[in-house]
Amino acid sequence: MPATLTIKCDTNKFRLNRRLLQRRTAWLMRQNGVATHEVSVLFVDDQEISWLNNHYRGKKGPTNVLSFPFADEADSCLSFLPVQELGDIIISVETAHKESLSLHVSLHDRLTWLITHGLLHLLGYDHERSEKEAEDMWALETSLINQLQSSRSNKMTHLAINVDHVATVRQARGINEPDPVAAAAICELAGAAGIVVHLREDRRHINDRDVRLLRETIKTKMNLEMGANKEIIEIALALKPDMVTLVPEKRQELTTEGGLDVAGQKKKLAKTISKMSKAGIPVSLFIDPEHKQVEAALEIGATYVELHTGRYCDATSEEKREEEYQLIASAAEEAYQMGLRVNAGHGLDYQTTSRIASLDTIEELSIGHAIISRAVFVGLDQAVREMLAIVRHASMIF
Repeated sequence: MPATLTIKCDTNKFRLNRRLLQRRTAWLMRQNGVATHEVSVLFVDDQEISWLNNHYRGKKGPTNVLSFPFADEADSCLSFLPVQELGDIIISVETAHKESLSLHVSLHDRLTWLITHGLLHLLGYDHERSEKEAEDMWALETSLINQLQSSRSNKMTHLAINVDHVATVRQARGINEPDPVAAAAICELAGAAGIVVHLREDRRHINDRDVRLLRETIKTKMNLEMGANKEIIEIALALKPDMVTLVPEKRQELTTEGGLDVAGQKKKLAKTISKMSKAGIPVSLFIDPEHKQVEAALEIGATYVELHTGRYCDATSEEKREEEYQLIASAAEEAYQMGLRVNAGHGLDYQTTSRIASLDTIEELSIGHAIISRAVFVGLDQAVREMLAIVRHASMIF
């Protein structure tokens, strides 16, 4: 294999998506015309790279990346071998993680930049030789990263509003107000790109009348969340929403508590997806940000995945929140690279939305409770506009 990746750091603290980094390294090698060569990328901690930095460069402390071109140490007689070896790239994941926080990028995006930098060193570039070469190397790094990003989604993240909580308030009194249908219209006028409703088997909030009227009045896009049970499937097939999102559903839960176990019930979900596909209805699967769930979603024919952001939003420490963010970023990237379209949602509020909205692989965020709660104080129109401003700002600056 042209690129060999080895991980020698704490994988519990830093969860690395080997497949993603492998694909990005291969892409970089193709862009630089060395796809048939071999390169070794080693991910280590600060202690390991500090030793290498001191032993080979006479410098104390950790650095982010070191490169060791094969040609620097190779005997000339080895040039006749069929293997074209470029050399080794060693990256400190600890240092890269600190840099990703200060730069407001995902860990995997920072590691990609460092792989790019290390690869260019192996190809003969050296920013320490002269100011001119440093400028040239920086320009090439920037160009490669921009090419990689432009090959991905460059659309602004959309905001879809879940109006279930308006119906919950209505059901508390058992009357006709507030009306989620009227709320949906206000959300659209304020700039929402879609309306989300969850028609539960027990009809605890959204009911049949709501989904029928919403289908007739929504001007943007209707996303019907549902469990994969026979009655609701038949309603969806008759209603023909713009898309459906299959979610787990438990009678005792207050709200959806986690993602679907797609990997554990592929046969059942595949049948539902097949029925929807025949009716021309795209299907999204609400999943936890895990490789096996992303892979299973692709295998059974889903068009979208919606990544569960609940653990990220509920994190009680910055360390835990960062860990959950990296899982979401990694899963979103992996799903995108597989050809799945990616949404995200659950628990997002006015403090936690920005970083998720900054991920260019995510098309749409589904947010409900935070906006409806904010609307109690400032009105629904203003609450939607405030959240939309956060999403747009994050999409533009990161």
